[in-house]
Amino acid sequence: MAILKIARMGHPVLLQVAVAVPDPAAPEIRQLVQDMAETMLDAQGLGLAAPQIHVSKRIFVWRNGDSVAALINPEIELLGPPDQRGWEGCLSIPGLRGNVERAHRVAFRGTDIEGNLVEGEAEGLTARVMQHEFDHLNGVLYPSRMSDMGLFGFTDELARAAAAQHHVSSSREPAP
Repeated sequence: MAILKIARMGHPVLLQVAVAVPDPAAPEIRQLVQDMAETMLDAQGLGLAAPQIHVSKRIFVWRNGDSVAALINPEIELLGPPDQRGWEGCLSIPGLRGNVERAHRVAFRGTDIEGNLVEGEAEGLTARVMQHEFDHLNGVLYPSRMSDMGLFGFTDELARAAAAQHHVSSSREPAP
């Protein structure tokens, strides 16, 4: 297995629509998925799409509890409106975070590394990660999904601002 170089925002591979994998059970795809999982874990990410490691193929991996799951040639269907706000980061946009609206639940379908059909539903953080990684397969980075660029910034600055806001609100005297 190998830890692969992660493409950063500005690299053209991140703006391309990734191509379908003709043989999901091919040995080179199994190796790619293993390398992606190792790369994601090393970078402390929650998910990783193949374009992020300079491979324009329709594959993504994500943390699934204590293990890593993979989906090849995925399809994602939103099971509700994208009305759940949440902070997202991206291994391809290091040091930045943004508040993005995503659907709370999704249905997914694709293939595993054995060539078997995989389908199901996900909600909450897992659904958010799947939507984020699926966007990568379509050449979309999360800042383009943001409706309020005032909620986009460097992780450390956002943390300082939140801590300062918490300090101010907790130090106020209760109203009589």
